[in-house]
Amino acid sequence: MDGNKRWVSGDLHHPDRDPNRREFVAQEQEPFGAILSCIDSRVPPELLFDTGLGDLYVMRTGGEAVGPVVTGSVEYGPMTSGTPLVMVLGHQRCGAVEASYKSIRDGKPLPGNLGAISRALRPAYEQAVREGGADPVETMARAQVTLTAANLRSNRDLAPLVGKGALAVVGAYYSLDTGKVEVLSGAPS
Repeated sequence: MDGNKRWVSGDLHHPDRDPNRREFVAQEQEPFGAILSCIDSRVPPELLFDTGLGDLYVMRTGGEAVGPVVTGSVEYGPMTSGTPLVMVLGHQRCGAVEASYKSIRDGKPLPGNLGAISRALRPAYEQAVREGGADPVETMARAQVTLTAANLRSNRDLAPLVGKGALAVVGAYYSLDTGKVEVLSGAPS
């Protein structure tokens, strides 16, 4: 979160981004966090948190949609090298969430494999409809983050790590307007 503060203020350190770091991590890695974020080109986790090479495992899917391969990718760091943090990072004005919202609302399937994204986001859609609010797409985007983080937190392989305090699974939301990341759920006490 300190790196995000630097991103917001423009006081970037650009750590771990040189040939020395490349050589240091060439043989092994020990990222301090894993981030599941959206594919959106405006939401690159390494930049938003002012991190560098070898600092983060990053998985990106449309609307933070998950399935077995994505879940396995999220599990990799905590289960193989003790990565202590998983963050599910949603964002403002998410195109995948908006397209899925409209598709589900209107009963018009998205073309190709985009339908898999909208099917994965259906629980967030249903929660957004129940909650209401001025902007249902933003409500759905936030719901997707909290639902995905909760599912990962209770995942049969990650839950024991969470239970003993070796892993935090956090839901967060990025403002495109301000650059700030807001923690929504799962912050360690």
